[in-house]
Amino acid sequence: MDTTSSTTPSRRRRLGFTEIPPKVRWIIYANSFGSVGFGFLMVFIGAYLPQSGMPADIVGLIFGAEGAAMVLAAIPLGMYSDRRGRKGLLIIGSAVLPPSMLVFAFTRDTLPLVLAAVVAGVTEGGLLTSWNAIIADQTTPIQRNSAFSMSFIIGNVTAGFGFALPILFPWMESWTGLDNDAMHKWVLVVTVSAGLLSPVANAILLRGYKETLRPKEVRTKVMDWKPLLKFSSLNGLIGLGAGFFVPLVALWLLLKFGVHDTWSGPVLAVSNMTIGLAAVVSPLLAKRYGSIRAIVLVQSVATAFLLSLAFLGDPLLAASFYIVRAALMNMSSPISDSFLMGIAEPEQRGLASAVNSIIWRLPNSITTVLGGVIMYAGYLDVPIYLATVFYVASVSGMYAVFRDVKPKD
Repeated sequence: MDTTSSTTPSRRRRLGFTEIPPKVRWIIYANSFGSVGFGFLMVFIGAYLPQSGMPADIVGLIFGAEGAAMVLAAIPLGMYSDRRGRKGLLIIGSAVLPPSMLVFAFTRDTLPLVLAAVVAGVTEGGLLTSWNAIIADQTTPIQRNSAFSMSFIIGNVTAGFGFALPILFPWMESWTGLDNDAMHKWVLVVTVSAGLLSPVANAILLRGYKETLRPKEVRTKVMDWKPLLKFSSLNGLIGLGAGFFVPLVALWLLLKFGVHDTWSGPVLAVSNMTIGLAAVVSPLLAKRYGSIRAIVLVQSVATAFLLSLAFLGDPLLAASFYIVRAALMNMSSPISDSFLMGIAEPEQRGLASAVNSIIWRLPNSITTVLGGVIMYAGYLDVPIYLATVFYVASVSGMYAVFRDVKPKD
């Protein structure tokens, strides 16, 4: 990174990150400690466990259990977040998540792995309902797109390092004398343990932070559910479609092309880093085209790349198309988060985030299990076709319903 005074300010000014309040920037940095471990865990579950003999349907069950637990926990935790504050949930959630992830380093038994996934899902519910809201509460509408973009960039780039780690394993095994199984376990322990720095940093950064909670008698009595449910339902179609394929892409590469995690991990790493870097232009797209038109534009092109995967016979080309698809599709994520927080009342943002997450993750969890079953049965490209249908429905509906809606202050 260039640190000279002559170039850094102008670069930051172009990216728009200097307008983000300093405390928000530091909170984003603090919560990146666990992203490397999270990225590696996704490769560990999605690619390494199947290589070790775990059936594809069990892998889908683990992913699905985590998503289902998040769904069940999100509403009550979102209501707590709105009424009691976000700070406590953020600190507790960031403290509980790493231990639940560490379970995967010490057993291959299905029951404890599913239970660990459930705990991680409940924790994720708390983090999701507090994270978006705590950023939105400390930013203005002008700052919000940049703040969500920065959060998205930092999270995805650091997770990308975790995805990339398996490419170093042959050298690390030769240097340490550890076998492949031991190397996976130790790297998981080290990277996940780094996430324990996040709750400590959160506690320090938020020590003097006073949340502004409206007294009960002046809170908005009734949430305007109609725009929230419309937006979340259309966004949920993306989650429903993505579940068939996206969490299982490492498994798809293994079953279709025989690509092990030594290479599928780096593919996911490049994908995540590209996603993060692509989000740099998200605020610019939103400013030029408007939030909804920007979302529709990038998701439409991403859907075309997704469908193309079913017709490619070369693993390198398929990986390249997947990387482009992921960057385009996720370029819309910070814009979508910002738009949702803009149409929700300030004192109901935690609940709004919870509802949106539930409507996205519940079908996503179900279809992840189904996607694993379909791939296990040998129909490797059917999940791609199913995902494409739901993507098209979501993009079309989003434009038709929200093209003229503008966020509130």
